[in-house]
Amino acid sequence: MHLRSFQLSDVHAVTSIWKMTASREKEEETLQVLSRQLVCDRDLVLVAEDEGRVVGAIMGTIDKDTGFLYCLAVHPAYQGKGVARGLTQLLENRLRDKGVNRTQAVIDEGTEKLYPFYTHLGYQGIRSSVLGENWIFNLKNLIGQVAR
Repeated sequence: MHLRSFQLSDVHAVTSIWKMTASREKEEETLQVLSRQLVCDRDLVLVAEDEGRVVGAIMGTIDKDTGFLYCLAVHPAYQGKGVARGLTQLLENRLRDKGVNRTQAVIDEGTEKLYPFYTHLGYQGIRSSVLGENWIFNLKNLIGQVAR
């Protein structure tokens, strides 16, 4: 498994994975988020490859000292094989390298199935009025404390 930054040539493979794991409406929203994030900081858009095939993706963004994880998706044939964990850890490391003190994983309608995964990693759920119906999962400790 190889983890790396997103390249424009990955767009079709990543879109295909989102189609398998999200509703059409959420897929379109995710493409808009992807476009905005690539303009802001493409280092925070990551993919996982297996033998040259893109099998997973995740996006991150930063607001002040908080990093947000969005749009985690793994091809169904690769779920349960550590792809999501690897992508999440790499993104958390990149966020920390950019000065982030804490991370939050954003889960919206259609991605609720990620709740047990993020809970297993130590994220705790709170309702966010800022993001409306979205759910945000806060890391128990600051990233610096987790990295010890």
